[in-house]
Amino acid sequence: MRCGLLGEKLGHSYSPELHTFFGDYDYELFEVPPDQLGDFVRIRDFHGLNVTLPYKTTMLAICDELTQAAAAIGSVNTVVKQLDGSLLGDNTDAAGFEGMVWKSRMRILDRKCVVLGSGGASLAVQYVLRKLGAGEIVVISRSGENNYKNLDKHADASILVNTTPVGMYPNTAASPVDLREFPQCEGVLDLIYNPARTALIQQAEALEIPCLGGLYMLAEQARCSAQIFTGEVIPAIRAKEAYHALRRRKENRILIGMPGCGKSTVGQALAEMLGLPFVDCDREMEKVLGMPVSEYITRYGEDAFRTEEAGLLKELGKASGLVIATGGGCVTRAENYPHLHQNGAIIFLERELSKLPKKGRPLSLRGNLQDMYTMRLPMYRRFADITVDNNGSVESVAKRVEEAYEHFSD
Repeated sequence: MRCGLLGEKLGHSYSPELHTFFGDYDYELFEVPPDQLGDFVRIRDFHGLNVTLPYKTTMLAICDELTQAAAAIGSVNTVVKQLDGSLLGDNTDAAGFEGMVWKSRMRILDRKCVVLGSGGASLAVQYVLRKLGAGEIVVISRSGENNYKNLDKHADASILVNTTPVGMYPNTAASPVDLREFPQCEGVLDLIYNPARTALIQQAEALEIPCLGGLYMLAEQARCSAQIFTGEVIPAIRAKEAYHALRRRKENRILIGMPGCGKSTVGQALAEMLGLPFVDCDREMEKVLGMPVSEYITRYGEDAFRTEEAGLLKELGKASGLVIATGGGCVTRAENYPHLHQNGAIIFLERELSKLPKKGRPLSLRGNLQDMYTMRLPMYRRFADITVDNNGSVESVAKRVEEAYEHFSD
């Protein structure tokens, strides 16, 4: 059985990996430009499709038949080729988004909801919000009556849902709105799942607004799609299991801590244990700088080095499924936090100062190590999601790191 995801640009997709949780079928990425969509559909060399940007509403007219849900929503994200060769259009985005709402525990009843975007995903979101009894639903588009230039009209919104691709990998620094324009906001839902924490989600966290990214929605709609593809019932608990498994596989483990605290040795052991690639930022910086880090700092100073380091972390932070050992001073630049946090759990490795080596570390040699630790400790604490003591064997510490991560990710 040949299934897959149809869209214009799909390089960021987790769908092939996700669908392995739900059935024994081939799942491919069908990246089709608009001028070739007609030929692709006409050949129909597939059994089932998921549909993403920009074809969810386009497929509405192409399908020979629609389910009641797809017709009511006005958008198709799942297509099945029937025995006679005709195409049945369905919509599992609605079920996915409803699952996302329940996971977030946000109250929708009687709340004013602002939906950013007016495409196919937005239509499914609006359908669910109506079903859950939203008090008012306002759709923000670029050129409609309600647009990004008159957001002040809706400053009283309680729930904000982003259905646009703004903030999606690789343009992860972008955000569709500034949440400070919504002082009564009680919850933020972002359908984007890569990165795990968009700039919008990170701002919600900073403002202590309950929020959730789109990975759970992706898992639930995939489960519902897989049921349609296979004709078999897949228990709802499987979406939750797939969500946690994929999150653990895709989320970076990022080690921070004092120079010499064991980030590289523990990181290598952790990466080997998990079967994930390992990245040592100091080694990567040497490739960028063309010389040892210690030599660069001695020649050009710490500020110049930190600027170069920030550029590297900006790119590394966009990646998924890595174990990353950072430089000891990366926490001195606040700008590094959102880059590391967007796809990563940040783990602070603590180690007794007496066990920290100084050789080959110009900043450790330059001043009092205790003073450096005292200055940086609050920074490590601010960055860290998890703190792990590193005064045991490398293997035991790596295991403790992952045990702490599993508790954090649940």
